[in-house]
Amino acid sequence: MGTANKICSLGRRIYRFAASVSGVIALFIILWGCTANDFNARAIAWKTYSNSRYGFEFPYPSNWTSLAAPANDDGMAFISSQDNSVEIRGWASQQLPNDQESVKKIKSNFKTAQGVSGVMVVEVEEPVSSMTLTLTQSQVKYYLQGRSKSQKFQDYYRLFYYIAQQYRISKS
Repeated sequence: MGTANKICSLGRRIYRFAASVSGVIALFIILWGCTANDFNARAIAWKTYSNSRYGFEFPYPSNWTSLAAPANDDGMAFISSQDNSVEIRGWASQQLPNDQESVKKIKSNFKTAQGVSGVMVVEVEEPVSSMTLTLTQSQVKYYLQGRSKSQKFQDYYRLFYYIAQQYRISKS
């Protein structure tokens, strides 16, 4: 247990150093292992956003507020009740034919609990950092993004990651 704590502490120090360097783009795999075990999803009351146009859904904390829905009904954004600079945004779009070429070049590095493979990108930049999941099914690209101020990102990383794991696409 002591070794794991030392590694996690080192991971946080590396994270703080990287977060202080403007323009750093990285996947923080070390954070995934360190922070997943002390996040308790059962301690949070959840609601589920469902999108009928594209057939996807994801959970969000029940005390978060939804922003105005876009007219095209492609998704929804929610902001934290404690800090309105923290948001979760899920949306989808039709994939353009020339998009398929570039997507194939990026290897999937993430799998949802439903078993759908996708690409997870973590961008740590000033002033805002984000985690973006992209899933491609048939002719549709699905996105889930969690964003926060960079100095708070490590506090929300586990929440964003959990929501990404729970993202579901309806089988049509």
